[in-house]
Amino acid sequence: MMANTRCTGKTHAGSDLNYNRKIELKAFDDTKAGVKGLVDSGLSKVPRIFINHQPNNQNSADSHNIELKHSIPVIDLGGIDNDTSGRVEAVERVREACERWGFFQVVNHGIEKSVMEEMIEWVRRFNEQETEVKKRFYTRDVMRKKVLFNTNFDLFSAPSANWRDTLSCIMAPHPPHPEELPEICRIKYSNEIGTQFVEALNPNHLKDMDCSDGILLMGHYYPTCPEPDLTLGASNHSDGDFLTL
Repeated sequence: MMANTRCTGKTHAGSDLNYNRKIELKAFDDTKAGVKGLVDSGLSKVPRIFINHQPNNQNSADSHNIELKHSIPVIDLGGIDNDTSGRVEAVERVREACERWGFFQVVNHGIEKSVMEEMIEWVRRFNEQETEVKKRFYTRDVMRKKVLFNTNFDLFSAPSANWRDTLSCIMAPHPPHPEELPEICRIKYSNEIGTQFVEALNPNHLKDMDCSDGILLMGHYYPTCPEPDLTLGASNHSDGDFLTL
């Protein structure tokens, strides 16, 4: 989620000569508390590092048409084990989704709903615990730990930060041991979603490409977002935690 300013000049961050974006980004990152830490501190308005200063010239009708034209790709794995043509179609849709979008939704994958709900709860519990506990997992060195917590992987390169925190877990080829997980998350977990998806599409070809040897599970958490006067179209995410692969 990115908030947009009403480009009046008065509230635009660029009009403040004392504003140093790099310093503010580093100060935010150094807290190791993420966006949830800002909310817990009693934040009353969105910091400038989260403001997208590009003017929003689209009217509601245009936005609606764009949503209809560009809906999230949905990959249906139902019955592809016994349907060669269905498997070919699914593979083609995955290819297209990866090339055009970079992500997609999978349905009828065979993973129980209770497992997915448990994993979402896993993410929520982690983000809503004491900040000092979360700090122990905060890092931008993805090679350092199998389980890591941070906010905005592109924090120092994106034009504006996203209002979210992320808990990531490397599930393949070597999943973490239970003791490597945050204590509050030490529940039965599974890497079935990623491995089953790879096997369902093509058990040999994708495995030969080592697609099953690098599975990263990411859970994004969106805390409640303030709605100050300088934002336009900001969304509230009071219960907006969700799971993505």
